Amino acid sequence: MSEKKSINERDNALFEAGIKLGALYHQFSGSPVNLKTVDSLEKAIAQSISVQPYVKSITVSIDREIIRSKLNSEFGYCELEGRMLDVNLIMNYENVIVKASLKFDRKLDYPLMKIEEISDIPQ
Repeated sequence: MSEKKSINERDNALFEAGIKLGALYHQFSGSPVNLKTVDSLEKAIAQSISVQPYVKSITVSIDREIIRSKLNSEFGYCELEGRMLDVNLIMNYENVIVKASLKFDRKLDYPLMKIEEISDIPQ
């Protein structure tokens, strides 16, 4: 039988960061967007996540070139896709600061969420 290990602040901080990025991705993928609405969608996404517990800052950037290439010629919009997102999140859970991101990885052809940095707040 394997040894049980206790869950610590770092574990919970990493879990919270992942949940926030996953929620952002799944909540907003498929949203209608065009070049006139992209600024407001970026702000709405950032503001939506920023009110969640432990979030210190978030930046959201949507790739306008991809939008331009995917615009429906008849209706003038496309749907937000993971490949369009570039998100940076900083959160503080207890005494741990986590910097996490969601960026499209061209090599993997996948919108990859990852932890960029973890640090402890000196007490």
